[in-house]
Amino acid sequence: MIKYLGSKRALVSHIVGAIDALEGVHSVLDLFSGTSRVGHALKRRGYRVHANDSARYAATLARCYVEADREDWYERAHALLAEFDALEGEDGYVTETFCERSRYFQPHNGRRIDRIRRAIRELDAEPQLEAILLTALLQAADRVDSTAGVQMAYLKQWSPRSHRRLELRVPDLAPRAAAGACRATCDDALAVAHDATVDLAYVDPPYNQHKYLNNYHVWETIVRDDRPATYGVACKRVDCRERRSPFNASGACADALEAVLTALRARYVLVSFSDEGFVGLARLRSMLAALGRYSEHAVERPRYVGARIGIHDGSGKRVGRVSHLRNKEHLFLLAKGDAPLPTNPWASAPLAAAPAQSPNV
Repeated sequence: MIKYLGSKRALVSHIVGAIDALEGVHSVLDLFSGTSRVGHALKRRGYRVHANDSARYAATLARCYVEADREDWYERAHALLAEFDALEGEDGYVTETFCERSRYFQPHNGRRIDRIRRAIRELDAEPQLEAILLTALLQAADRVDSTAGVQMAYLKQWSPRSHRRLELRVPDLAPRAAAGACRATCDDALAVAHDATVDLAYVDPPYNQHKYLNNYHVWETIVRDDRPATYGVACKRVDCRERRSPFNASGACADALEAVLTALRARYVLVSFSDEGFVGLARLRSMLAALGRYSEHAVERPRYVGARIGIHDGSGKRVGRVSHLRNKEHLFLLAKGDAPLPTNPWASAPLAAAPAQSPNV
């Protein structure tokens, strides 16, 4: 259950409910898939989903939760994870970097991560199976980490959960979708927007200065298995400084979003955007109105975990209060061309039934 900035746990019923209200929608592009909560839910509803994210760890989660079918992989994954869970730990890059030089995990769990990651590498499994095993490892690590939910820093004192032994579990794999085979990619969002032909595109881009790579650099390193040079007390990957997105820049975010929306070749587009984003709602409404007709829906949510913790200085002393603890996520359903727009596509949310398990928080 990965603790994730920008998680759509509170919104997934609104999103899926609105899509269910549309006629003729069988294929969906999730352009910024993150932990694949939305893509996973849509696959369970039978849609053919294409999940994309430029971060390697996010694309791996999508390959597990969207591309891999339970019927094909559950038995092998279950057997391998039981075997890997019994392995003894060993010192390696994770132990040195994230347990000794920093404090994301206790050393006994860091050694287990190092040994299990080596076992996955040496197995050289099919991409979907490897993604399932890596997702299981990330989720196991997340359950015993010592952070407030993001990896910009770690706690000064070990969290209670960090003392537990890391345990592998089979991820909540979805069965094969009725509408057809799903897929996952790790590509630039604008390139995918130009190339993908789907009935509906779901667009949930980064919307402020908080880069997902910086906040989840440990997951990126475990997935890539590349032993990168690091910087700072938090031992962030050096490419956190080098890899930039226009969506994380106040002066470029609006143009980047407009380019993506214009490039999409879908009858419907569903956009999720926070009222704390770099793009003002008036500008976003203007973009959408230029492309077709849209319906808007707002959902109030608690702000990210850092806001709830408060403002602290470098020594950990509380030095200020945040201005507010809740924000609004705005959902826009755009109908292009002659695609019909329901009078109230949000009427069916929340769904009466949801999956028994979810892939992330």
